[in-house]
Amino acid sequence: MSDGPRIPAQRVGVVGFLCAAFLAGCAGFPSKQKPVALPAAAPISGLDQTGGGAWPEREWWHRYADPTLNTLIDQALASAPTLATAHARFDSARETVREAGAASGARVDFVGDAERQRLSDNGIISFFPASLSPGFNWYNQFDLGLRASYTFDWWGKQRALVEAAVDQAHAAQAERSAAALSLESAIAETYFGWQADQARLALARERLAVVQREGLIAAQRVRAELDSAENLHRAESATALVQEQIAGLEGSAQLRIVALAALVGRPAAELPPLVARPLPTFPADLPDNVRLDLISRRADITASRWRVEAAERRLDSARAEFYPDLSINALAGLNSLTSSKLLEYGSRAPSAGIALHLPIFDAGRLKAQYRGAEFLIDAAVSTYDQAIVDAARDVATQVATRSQIAAERSQRLIQLSAAEQLQRSEAARVRQRVADLRAELIATEMTMQQRDALLQLDAAALANDISLQRALGGGYERPAALADSNPVNAHSLNSRSTP
Repeated sequence: MSDGPRIPAQRVGVVGFLCAAFLAGCAGFPSKQKPVALPAAAPISGLDQTGGGAWPEREWWHRYADPTLNTLIDQALASAPTLATAHARFDSARETVREAGAASGARVDFVGDAERQRLSDNGIISFFPASLSPGFNWYNQFDLGLRASYTFDWWGKQRALVEAAVDQAHAAQAERSAAALSLESAIAETYFGWQADQARLALARERLAVVQREGLIAAQRVRAELDSAENLHRAESATALVQEQIAGLEGSAQLRIVALAALVGRPAAELPPLVARPLPTFPADLPDNVRLDLISRRADITASRWRVEAAERRLDSARAEFYPDLSINALAGLNSLTSSKLLEYGSRAPSAGIALHLPIFDAGRLKAQYRGAEFLIDAAVSTYDQAIVDAARDVATQVATRSQIAAERSQRLIQLSAAEQLQRSEAARVRQRVADLRAELIATEMTMQQRDALLQLDAAALANDISLQRALGGGYERPAALADSNPVNAHSLNSRSTP
């Protein structure tokens, strides 16, 4: 009865050596890390506002129905330097994806070289018998061929690097959206700040006419020795105060034009004509489920989420470094000592081989690399958590500010109504000749002061609404690749789209 084929002892020794080497290389092999659990809702507190509002649209500034603002933002998005930087960062990340993808495929290189070398008189050739020595010191060497190589990605190291590069490109894309939103909101705030300056300027000029009229009456009464000079000085001080306010508003308006030109990225002369308009009104309801949906509506949070996933993929690649690498190499080439015979059939020198790389001892390099990848995950998760906290605080701050402005505005309306009633009463007394014109002018000035204060509150409410639109994401929506409720998705190149 046959005992079956026997394996040679030499082959057994080689197999045993490879197994031992594999076990030695896998010593201290890190265990696979559990998926990172990320928060699913923003920690927003103190939201007692009425829901039912809509999330911002992608072109959220259209809610203000101002064609000049639309033109300014369109120009800025086409040529702003800040967006150019964001575009460059995204393009760089996209090329990194291509670079990582190219590293994971087959490689073919053309090789060709020619060299001339001298054999040493005291080298290894000098120990050969005279019959075996070449009989010359100088010789030429010519090589020509194609070299091909392919490394098997059995453990997913290259695939993880490609996915990490894709995640970084998606993060850069989200950062570009965040940069665009910051630019859009800055332009809207600056533009409506200019509009508020124009409205306050018109009101201040009306008030200046009233104060100057008071000054004329005071001067006449002083000349008639009906009042002391103190009343005239008081009127002159009030006139100077209003003129100072006008100068400040004119300077503020000019500075806002300079800021608009810088934001748009064009000279001030090339901006569209700015025409004073009444400040717009807008709905004030918050959208439903702000706490749950905010994470998917903020580009900065999405960018942080992509970075977490990129860090996880880098950890997968670092873990795969502990496994052996197997590559196939082939060379179809020509070799000759003379260039005249290089292309002859007999100069062919093909070769092929298999290379196995298994790390056994590297002074802790792989473990340090793996630990570094773990720390990158911790940093990315910390940044993500902070982004959510910042977003929640941003929304809560804008909502609280809006409530404060609304409360102040309601009280200011009461004061304005009282001032207008007093103005009408004083005007009636002047018509009935039971009071002089000064009382009516003083009441008129008080009314203008209340209107200016109300105008400032309206401007603050508009600026707050712009900030709230930015805090709510400004029309951004998270890509479908991150839209599910699981903290970490299955990573497959087939299920992703490279930006």
